[in-house]
Amino acid sequence: MLRARAKAFGVGLSLLGACMVVCAAVQAGQPGGKPSSYSPVVIQEEFAATMARMKAAKPEVMKRQMALLEERYDLSDRPSGLMMSAGRRAVQEGVRVKLPKGVTWQQLSAMTPEEIRDKGLWPKGFLPLPHPNHPEGGMVFPKFHIEEIKKQEGRDLTRFDLDLDLPDHLLPEYPPPIYLTTRPDLGDVSQGKVVTIMNYYELFNGILNPKQLEGLRLLVTPFPQQQFNMTEDRRSELPHRGVTCFDCHVNGHSNGATHLVGDIRPQAFRHRLDIPPLRGVNIQRLFGSQRALKSIEDFTEFEQRAAYFDGDPVIATKKGVNILERGSQVHFMAEFQSLLDFPPAPKLNLYGRLDPKKATEAEMRGEAIFFGKAQCAVCHPAPYYTDNLMHNLKAERFFKPQEVNGRWASADGPIKTFPLRGIKDSPPYLHDGRLLTLEDTVEFFNLIQGLDLSEQEKKDLVEFMRAL
Repeated sequence: MLRARAKAFGVGLSLLGACMVVCAAVQAGQPGGKPSSYSPVVIQEEFAATMARMKAAKPEVMKRQMALLEERYDLSDRPSGLMMSAGRRAVQEGVRVKLPKGVTWQQLSAMTPEEIRDKGLWPKGFLPLPHPNHPEGGMVFPKFHIEEIKKQEGRDLTRFDLDLDLPDHLLPEYPPPIYLTTRPDLGDVSQGKVVTIMNYYELFNGILNPKQLEGLRLLVTPFPQQQFNMTEDRRSELPHRGVTCFDCHVNGHSNGATHLVGDIRPQAFRHRLDIPPLRGVNIQRLFGSQRALKSIEDFTEFEQRAAYFDGDPVIATKKGVNILERGSQVHFMAEFQSLLDFPPAPKLNLYGRLDPKKATEAEMRGEAIFFGKAQCAVCHPAPYYTDNLMHNLKAERFFKPQEVNGRWASADGPIKTFPLRGIKDSPPYLHDGRLLTLEDTVEFFNLIQGLDLSEQEKKDLVEFMRAL
């Protein structure tokens, strides 16, 4: 009987595997079951039928994703006493990742990666975070941004098939301020507004030169994108003009929108994106969390030609790719982006280190840990707290590969070192947003690096990073 059950179990696993392959193949545009790198170009289903089917599936899709988040995290609104740079949203505090039952952070830090993996004790919130609907993917925007763009432009960024999953209080403040390297005397040049095609000229005429002003215009101009376009395989109810660079990088920062990377196949291996700020790109030498593009010009052109369309130039042609002229348009866009500065950090000196006359004792202790025991500065050196390199954290040491809501959680590979200047303004954290707070980030790296930090050392480290 045991042999029969084992055989039946094996058959069940085979059927499950076959189903996953067929599903992946269908998503890739091959109804016969053969996987492909290409998306389907000729859509066989009428748009009305597609929309009705996906609208009907949406409640279950979102229920599944929210159940995953509730299982992984404490999503409650727990504001600290610190505000983000513009004072519009409080920095959230506390560890939000839920531990497995019967284990503490101290116990985990005493274990080897192999022990944690074999006992299945890696916190689920430290696993790769799937897209709200990973098999489908695509750009998804927070409701507050959808409403603002609809009010200003009449352009609706609502998707009929899914919504953004993370609650607003765990996202960056909105609208974020804009600081320019060329005019620090002006402070927030956005004047507390979301910069769009409707107001960019009145806000920046007289501050930018003509090249930069034209670059900004292109950054706030809608162009077709995979989910927002005129074709029958869009995910907006009406034919759509498209999205802008600043729909994700709002005011040159971020609004918590998400997407999937365009350069990995098959779909289950694609990573969710935590949209990074454009602040401080002038001091960065790598762009894209894993693409290692070498200039902001390369990144700007790549986004328009390929990333907007999941890395598929065939689909890009169908949906209306915006081919930017490298010698002028790309240059203009890059020049404006290179003016975006980090927010003020009044406690830092010329070398990016804390001024002892301004910092608290906890912040000073945290700085010593950052540059000492925690070894954070190996990858995040002052003054901008990035080494402009890529590093492989090898988090897969701690867990067995597994499927999570359509995302195959396994090795991430090398990830670029993001700057930590102004980090309090940029939740959630890590390249896919799996870490909701700085406290979560400290716990994650305490285990990844085997640091064995005390509770006080962890708190002090968070205090220091909040001052950057």
